[in-house]
Amino acid sequence: MKSPLRALTLCCCVYLIGCNSNPTAPLDNIFQDYRGQQPGAALRVLKNSKPILTRTYGLANLDQPTVITENTNFRLASITKHITALAVLMLVNDNKLGLDTTLTTIFKDFPAYAEDITVEQLLQHRSGLLDYEPLVATEPQQQLSDRDVLQLMSQQSSTYFPPGTRYRYSNSGYAVLAMIVEQISGLTFYDFLSQKIFQPSGLDRTLAYVNGVNSIADRAFGYTISNGEIEPSDQSLYSAVLGDGGVYSSLADLTRWHGLDYGSQLISPALRQKTLTPGLGDYGFGWRIDTYQGHRRYHHSGSTSGFRHYIARFPDDELTIILLTNRAGPDAQPLAERVLKLYLKPKN
Repeated sequence: MKSPLRALTLCCCVYLIGCNSNPTAPLDNIFQDYRGQQPGAALRVLKNSKPILTRTYGLANLDQPTVITENTNFRLASITKHITALAVLMLVNDNKLGLDTTLTTIFKDFPAYAEDITVEQLLQHRSGLLDYEPLVATEPQQQLSDRDVLQLMSQQSSTYFPPGTRYRYSNSGYAVLAMIVEQISGLTFYDFLSQKIFQPSGLDRTLAYVNGVNSIADRAFGYTISNGEIEPSDQSLYSAVLGDGGVYSSLADLTRWHGLDYGSQLISPALRQKTLTPGLGDYGFGWRIDTYQGHRRYHHSGSTSGFRHYIARFPDDELTIILLTNRAGPDAQPLAERVLKLYLKPKN
């Protein structure tokens, strides 16, 4: 399916609640390319956990034209990682697992290189596990799962570096963490998230999507725009791997999740603090921790076939921004940071 970008019918929704400024004109300029009958975006800014700006643009589904709303569910891509980390920490909290537990303790048939890889290193991208994508057969018959990634890792004999000595962002590590959740809990990863996290938290329509097992209400489909044409790109070979990026959610559910401090009620204060304490580099457990123009920031981007997202929290300012888009192309973080200029002043 190809759809021209000419003669667009503008389509967006605006909700301004308690906002002291009028960001309409700047936002229209920032999101000009997301408006109309094309893949769009959903944006929310929260102050003191209350929405002060919600703005939606474009379409969730071009085949059956559906406007993006605050209830539209996007594949979160790597924003999923803080949820995967939380699932692991819940098992640690219940003394079913330790941060210092090694891979070979959990998976007995793993090769010797895994003897020194701990759960904490996996959470902080310090394991050195090889990236799984280059290891996949050239003509696979079906999408990869987390279990397939685990199998690929068990067939390797080395890592990029001695575990614990360096930082290297690792989707492989988070797929393995999903399988650790399954191994220790006895539940499938998607059932663990549903039963232990989403349902108790009132995230009624957030889910880890498994084709043929569950379904996504108000689903946004992913697209790529190239040379003025729109191409479907909702799924890739790796879209069925859950631990590194398989959760779907919406502005509405993520707003509720923000109000619950991203699951802090499910683990001890000490573990929650470790979540937001960086190891090597700027990575904690599923979150990046740094500063932006002098403001302390917890954040993560998400990038996968047909989707680009960004979420950032500024705890000292009690300000949060969530940006979800259903198009491959510009990263969402620079777009979100242009919006942040309307709300945050640089600190000297």
